Amino acid sequence: MFKQSGGKYATLLSLYLAQSIPMSFFSTVMPVIMREEAYSLTDIGLIQLIKIPWIIKFLWAPFVDSTGKTTTGHRKWIIGSEIFYAIIILSISFLNFNVDFGLIIILMLIAFTASATQDIATDAFAILVLKKEERSTGNSIQAAGSFLGTLTGSGVLLIIYHYLGWQYLLVGLAGFVVLALLPLMFYKAKHAAPKSENVKPISMKDIGLFFKAPGNMRRVALLAVFYSGIIGVLTMLKPYLVDLGYNKAEIGILSGVHGAAFGAAAAFIAGRILKKYGKRKCLRIFALFGFLASTYFFMMTQIEPAKYMIIFGIALLWSAYGMSSVVIYTISMDNVREGREGTDFTIQIVITHLSSLIIAVSSGKVANSIGYEGLFMIEVMIGLLVLISIGKLYKEHKSIADETR
Repeated sequence: MFKQSGGKYATLLSLYLAQSIPMSFFSTVMPVIMREEAYSLTDIGLIQLIKIPWIIKFLWAPFVDSTGKTTTGHRKWIIGSEIFYAIIILSISFLNFNVDFGLIIILMLIAFTASATQDIATDAFAILVLKKEERSTGNSIQAAGSFLGTLTGSGVLLIIYHYLGWQYLLVGLAGFVVLALLPLMFYKAKHAAPKSENVKPISMKDIGLFFKAPGNMRRVALLAVFYSGIIGVLTMLKPYLVDLGYNKAEIGILSGVHGAAFGAAAAFIAGRILKKYGKRKCLRIFALFGFLASTYFFMMTQIEPAKYMIIFGIALLWSAYGMSSVVIYTISMDNVREGREGTDFTIQIVITHLSSLIIAVSSGKVANSIGYEGLFMIEVMIGLLVLISIGKLYKEHKSIADETR
């Protein structure tokens, strides 16, 4: 059995890796394959729509909360979702990418639905097992897990796909998803549940009530715009590298491995910075990194960038994304109602996913119309607006745990 603290973090890391590695493979490798098959940038942008389950998962989050309620209940949801997720991935492995493309997309949507459900239960589980002073570290683990998943899913697996192909890779991926449940099996979490006996049963009305809590509309606005200055660059990064002449293996190393490694490292560092300087100051610091990253990529469109310039730009971009994720997760985790942990956290993160999806889909069309230079210039302007607006959009206020019950 793991020691309590180490086992807690190892369990969360494994669960976030299990959901993020396959999702990253499907959502980031597909654009590379499509670009090589001469799909337009507009079509590549549209492939991001497979993330829709992660946008609408708030609709079934109250059901997961009401049937989970405790760490034990959420554990059951996690295990069931993960096994179903693995089965769908295994099914996709037997299909041909060129012949069964439509069916693959449908199965990917189903797989992403299972992954989104696991995420709801995992977030609620994390909120229940993490003490308040552990949340910055816990959210560093969550963000780092996502980036390490991206490193593996869009970097290492892209390279493996280049040599082994579709079927063998996905069979192994399905096996990994199941194996990632082992730390959860060994970790003995306390049977944590809502502390107050007066907590009302959760319902769909709680989704609307969340937005009525004092100060939450400002937070919603902050969540909606915070990533917007870098998402367009991230979405078009791989097609941009393809058009610069890099092949799949090179892109896998540059973006998937090198970039995601910097994202994971920055996420770990961000947890320590957050503890030292607080949420408000870190929002400004991390937003500044995002603005600098989009500015750097715009400047690269004015020249023929050398490889070392690309390497530095990718490191800066992914570092900004990694640090931003930690502070967003932390302010969201601090802003949940008792007995509605999964629902409230999901609502807040879905807002970031929705705004990111809109920008990701739009970025393909924008880049197709006015080129990478025009897209990156728009991102620079958005990033500057985000940096300026943080002071008005983020205000510290007491927890909403006792509100709207």
